[in-house]
Amino acid sequence: MREQISIVTGVLGADVHIIGNSILAYALREAGFNVVTLGIFVSQADFIHAVQETAARAILVSSLYGHGEIDCRGFRDKCREAGLHDILMYCGGNLMVGRQDWELVERTFLNMGFDRAYPPGTMPDQVIRDLRADLRI
Repeated sequence: MREQISIVTGVLGADVHIIGNSILAYALREAGFNVVTLGIFVSQADFIHAVQETAARAILVSSLYGHGEIDCRGFRDKCREAGLHDILMYCGGNLMVGRQDWELVERTFLNMGFDRAYPPGTMPDQVIRDLRADLRI
């Protein structure tokens, strides 16, 4: 039996939009991942602590209220400071206020150190395929 890979999910910052994150967490569990769901109002420090506690290999940040750019700023640096140099980081949702060109949004988050960024409406199977590829499983 293969050991389950742990993934930490949650809604970063003051956002309360949990439905998409809950659907993704369910799909990840069905795909065989151990999902640690932190819920809403999650800080960067809470994500980092959960990764340290569970030896998770990925952080999946959800944000729909448009302030993800602010909430995610410096997250990769804080992970490195905590010794999480190889943690896989994904973010998704309505990450910036207003209608933005998705290529600009994606580039912004990749430049902040995220490994992948997803627009609203991304289906869970895409995230699962990417996780399997990025984790080489």
